[in-house]
Amino acid sequence: MDRKVMKKVFFSNKMTVLCTGLLLAVMAASLLAPLSPYDPDAVNVAEKLQGMSSKHIFGTDSLGRDTFTRALYGGRVSLLVGFAAMCVAVFIGTFIGTVSGYKGGKVDSICMRVVDVFLSVPSLLFIIVVYAFMPRNMVTLVLMLASFSWTKVARVVRAQTLTLKERDFVTAAKALGVGQSTVIWRHIIPNLMPQIIVASSLSIANAILDESALSFLGYGIQLPMASWGSMLQSAQQYILYNPICAVIPGSLILITVLCFNVMGDMLQQILDPKLVK
Repeated sequence: MDRKVMKKVFFSNKMTVLCTGLLLAVMAASLLAPLSPYDPDAVNVAEKLQGMSSKHIFGTDSLGRDTFTRALYGGRVSLLVGFAAMCVAVFIGTFIGTVSGYKGGKVDSICMRVVDVFLSVPSLLFIIVVYAFMPRNMVTLVLMLASFSWTKVARVVRAQTLTLKERDFVTAAKALGVGQSTVIWRHIIPNLMPQIIVASSLSIANAILDESALSFLGYGIQLPMASWGSMLQSAQQYILYNPICAVIPGSLILITVLCFNVMGDMLQQILDPKLVK
């Protein structure tokens, strides 16, 4: 699509512009978290559960730690987990989806049955069980989240591959003696990029939401490391006395996930010529 048309589609939707600005602000603030004068893990019981003030913008938690600083560092962890899980899920989903759609037959049938098995398993419950036997660290969390989110990418990629492999440029490449792997990597996958990009944005949102849920239950990011989910877990018993400790991380989760979903819809409109009027 022409750049002028892309800009027109983007700026014509005020909600998309707003969500993009909010998402960039959250990411920039998280990256600049080390500029905060407070240590996110420094305990100061003398200042616990303080309200909003000029010294502590969003008050302090039950251990006297600055809520604003912990929210910034928690954003770094939550966003890192989301992007890392997305990269792993997109790589696996794209590989299996293209091979399944291009090969067809028994290969397609086996791959889709594997996808059905993963989709039938309650992901959060399975991850909790796995955590009982594996170390609770960020690498394990990313791999567990990616092991269930790749299935959605694989189904989208497979459906598009079934269409692309019947196109004239693929037929011409086969007639010229181009190998199957070359056809997939040089001809099919580049034409799948719009669908992959949209699936990636939605995968990040789902990973952040799942990470927050697991951390809230105590199976994700482990204390004292801050994440939005672990902050909610720590604040739940004091929510009636100091609700700001729960409102801040909860609002950040809501804003970030919503912005990624809105951006996914916007990217689909921009990258899919059929949706452009």
